[in-house]
Parts: sequence; structure tokens; C-alpha cells
Amino acid sequence: GEISNMYTRNGKSRRIHSLIILPSLESAEKINNILSWQGNLKSDGRPILGMDTEELLKIVIDTEPMALFVPAHAWTPWFGVFGSMSGFDSIEESFGENAKHILALETGLSSDPPMNWRLSALDKFALISNSDAHSPAKLGREANVFDTELNYPSIIEAIKQKDPQKFLYTIEFFPEEGKYHYDGHRLCRVSMSPEQRKKVKGICPKCGRKLTVGVLSRVDELADRKDGFTPPGAIPYKSLVPLKEIIAEAMGTGLQAKGVEKQYQELIQKFSNEFNILLDVSLEELNKFTLPKIAEGIKRVRDGNLIIEPGYDGEFGKVKIFHEDEINEEQNKLF
Repeated sequence: GEISNMYTRNGKSRRIHSLIILPSLESAEKINNILSWQGNLKSDGRPILGMDTEELLKIVIDTEPMALFVPAHAWTPWFGVFGSMSGFDSIEESFGENAKHILALETGLSSDPPMNWRLSALDKFALISNSDAHSPAKLGREANVFDTELNYPSIIEAIKQKDPQKFLYTIEFFPEEGKYHYDGHRLCRVSMSPEQRKKVKGICPKCGRKLTVGVLSRVDELADRKDGFTPPGAIPYKSLVPLKEIIAEAMGTGLQAKGVEKQYQELIQKFSNEFNILLDVSLEELNKFTLPKIAEGIKRVRDGNLIIEPGYDGEFGKVKIFHEDEINEEQNKLF
């Protein structure tokens, strides 16, 4: 489950989301019983508690030593442990003497493993990627791929040990597509790279208010390595775009179009599941069973050959696979 902690530490408002992963329903019941004295756990899918995250971590580990406690979407400005608006500069600062119990971090949609690799302080943590459950269609947009026995101890041990033989890779959003990758101000439709934000001293040029500092800037601020560094033993990753988005753009139509659903279902029936199609099926096979433009779209996603307008201040980024003239050509064919 995910819990939101809202509290004050050292005169600053903190709002931190955390994931608690447990080995059994019995463990969950014990922890629920303790936390129910701190707030209403039934009020929301992600309950809000007024306690310090350091205290929450202590309660969880004392109650269930096998628990995995993970700072959720660690870089999100408003609710990440490293967030520019309410976070900390290190895991140790956030969790104090209990920081030794933090063994993994969730990268979130707006950052990917290479961005996190720029901080040597994070080398000891496993980087995991998960999907929240806000809408069923988006389950699996980020995921972890294991080759272990299908049980709690095996999977948790693979994460803790960062064993590349068992924790094979993570599946990622392209981080630019995340809602907080760039700096910006949504109300004024202002989006800026870290360099552009520095030039305006963090002030929105349209309304004069402070810009929301995004994930890329925050990583830059805390990083002690240059972009492109890969630490020894790093778990690999693969970046994807959802299959329906690829089909819709290839066909030059909207996501809800009947033709998109038809192509999607035919591909799923033929190749079992979306991950298999996006990652493993050969282009030769894809060209046999779907439109050449769709196969080309999948190839471009695999190659990372995309046009991306980064997200900012709560706005998702926009991913384009084909150039405008290619899309117009496809629409003309359909017409």
C-alpha cells in the first residue's frame, strides 16, 4: 500500500509518500491496527497521516522485520522524499538512524535509472519502478521484471541484493513524459529546462510567481556525477510507450477510435500480451500481422527514436513517434 505523511520538520512542511510492501495479510492487519490510532486509514486509497516518516518506518520495521519500506516516486516535487517543495536532500536526513532499513527507491514517472545513477549516494539502493492503480488501463506502464520463484521472500531478496541474475530489468516511462520532468508553471503554460529556469531566477515570466522546480533540476542540484555515468552492478532498464498510443499515432487517429481497439485486440490475441509485443516479437513477425506503420512505430520506441515535449508542474509530457508530415500522409490515406 501507499501512505502519505504530512508533517513539519525543522520548520518546514513535509509531504512524503511511501510504499509499504508486506509478506502477509496478517502483517498488514497488525500494522493497520497500530496506524489506525494515528488517522483514518479508510478515508482514501492512499491514507494521510500526520506523523513523521521516520516514525512510520520504525513502526513498520518493528512490527514486520520482513517488510520492504520504499520512498515512493522519490523525486516528485510535492510528495517525493527528494522533492523540491517538501522533501529532503538525502535519505539519511529524512529517516535518521532508521535510514539503514531503506533498501530500495521508486524512481517515479518523471525520472529513470540513469538520472538516479548521477548520485553516488544512491548506489546502495535498488531502483524499482511500479504503476499506481488510479486507472486499470495504466497498470503495468512501469514494472519490475524478475526471474525468481513466485513468492515474497525470493522477490524481495532479489531487490535487496540487486542480483542481476534474478532482478533482470525495470520497465520505464520515458521520463520526459512524466508530469514533473521540467520546471514550469501550469496556469501560465510556462515550461522550462533547468538552464532556462536559472536565467529567469526561478520566477514565472508571465505572472511573477515561483516556478515549480521539476525532477530534472532537482537531480542536477543533488548530483555529484555527470549525465551518462553507469555505476557497476546497475540493474538494466527498458523504456516503453503504451501500445494503444503507438497504434493511434500510426493510424493518425484518437486513442478511443474503433480501428485502434480492433488493431490492439488482434495483436494481443496473436502475441499474448502487450509487453511481449513491445519488447520481444520480431519486426518481421509484426509486419506479417499488423500495419507496417504500427510495426515501424514499435521499432522507433525500441530505438528511443521519439519526439518528446517534456511534462511540467502536473502536466504530462507529449510523446510523438512520427513527424507531422508522416501523420498527415497517413490521414490522407485513410480519407
